[in-house]
Amino acid sequence: MSDLLTFYNGSALPIGDIPAPGPDQFLQTLGDHLDRGWRVISYFGVPEGDKTALFCLLAARSEGQLGMMQTLATHGHFPSLSRHYPQLQLFEREIAEQCGLVMDDHPWYKPVRFHHAFVPDRDGWGRSSSEQIRVGVMDFYQVAGEEVHEVAVGPVHAGIIEPGHFRFQCHGEQVFHLEISLGYQHRGIEQMLIGGPHPRSLFQMETIAGDTTIGHGQAYCMVMEALAGVRPTAAAQALRGIALELERLANHTGDLGAIAGDVGYLPTASFCGRIRGDFLNMSAVLCGSRFGRGLLCPGGTIFDLDKELRSGLLKSLDTARSELTTAIDLLWSTPSVMGRLEGTGAVPHEFAAELGLVGPAARASGLKRDVRQDFPFGIFRMVHIPVVTGYHGDVCARTVIRWQEAQKSLDFATEQLRQFPGGGHRVAVPAIGANRCAVALTEGWRGEICHVALTDANSRFRRYKITDPSFHNWQGLAMALRGQQISDFPLCNKSFNLSYCGFDL
Repeated sequence: MSDLLTFYNGSALPIGDIPAPGPDQFLQTLGDHLDRGWRVISYFGVPEGDKTALFCLLAARSEGQLGMMQTLATHGHFPSLSRHYPQLQLFEREIAEQCGLVMDDHPWYKPVRFHHAFVPDRDGWGRSSSEQIRVGVMDFYQVAGEEVHEVAVGPVHAGIIEPGHFRFQCHGEQVFHLEISLGYQHRGIEQMLIGGPHPRSLFQMETIAGDTTIGHGQAYCMVMEALAGVRPTAAAQALRGIALELERLANHTGDLGAIAGDVGYLPTASFCGRIRGDFLNMSAVLCGSRFGRGLLCPGGTIFDLDKELRSGLLKSLDTARSELTTAIDLLWSTPSVMGRLEGTGAVPHEFAAELGLVGPAARASGLKRDVRQDFPFGIFRMVHIPVVTGYHGDVCARTVIRWQEAQKSLDFATEQLRQFPGGGHRVAVPAIGANRCAVALTEGWRGEICHVALTDANSRFRRYKITDPSFHNWQGLAMALRGQQISDFPLCNKSFNLSYCGFDL
């Protein structure tokens, strides 16, 4: 019997069919697959009394397959592989914090979100459960030297944004090291989902990262549909795809304008701010919400899209394409702008691969990763969107990737509106299955979104694991600042534009 069960995106399978080798074989299999080019998409624990069941989800892009295995940690300790595979380090820290499982020999053993473990009587950080966990209190990495100084930014910022702490180790203006500490607004979403699905579960999914309502909402709907054994209609699939690309267009346009603003180029910044609003208004046409709230539901969509609405959206898209093209062309034709973007905040290809980056940040470093092509779902099983990649991995590359992806999204949305299929937009969803595991991946505008649900004997969520693309990419931002001027931080930060709340689950 294989130590890895392979399947495809949007599938549900009996938990009993997932191979469960012993810890040594589990780690050996994990290392072997990572050495062969697989990568970890999700790795999490499920407390079971004084033991912890560990589940690992891997992906092989070349084969379009996902693979899963599990093992049981029985002694409160488990070996860490992060020294050999850095993409695991944050997953292992999260397991330690949530399940009280100590990861032996972990090189960066620090809290992720500063909360008590799911297991009331265990805490993976060497404290008893009765001790108060003080948010944000931990030791930061320091660079020694008389001329080295620290610069601390946050967690309270000079703007209406979420909290995050950035600790720079600098020599003059040059950044030697940046450490990012998050978790200040940990909401306990995963813990609240245990025992679901609840009537409020879909609304919680829509607020995991408020600017990624469709990305996370669709992943949840796919999980529910897989567990119930139903598939939405062609019309529902097309409408979901249009909504997902409108969400991408709004956010990419906003980011292009914000990057222009960070280098002091106001024409593009002003134009994009307004055009972003136009794309948000198109989402409002679909469901009444500019952020797509209330559009999706398990089994399809709440609303249909009639011919008159489709015609209006096509005209709006045509106008937005023309105006956005004019605004972005101003960037490429302005030498002072390009001088600030090119060569700033570069993340080399090998670093991006080692850290497991996803989305535009990964593609800008030459990693051809896109769930829509690698592990297609919904409408993307029938319609192909070309994946664009960069090379230099700098702010310029991350900016160009956004513009190229915006053009592909415009093409896709226009095509789907012109040939929108007939038929219903929603099917009934029966009761979900018991003792099953469902996996759903979508490509949000920041990158790969992963939802994994495990149900118990009563068809309730025994565990619901969410991995937002920001979980993979915050370390990429830290690496982008190595050797840079500290004054480049706002520009690098905006070129990633990661989510605090998507991380602080």
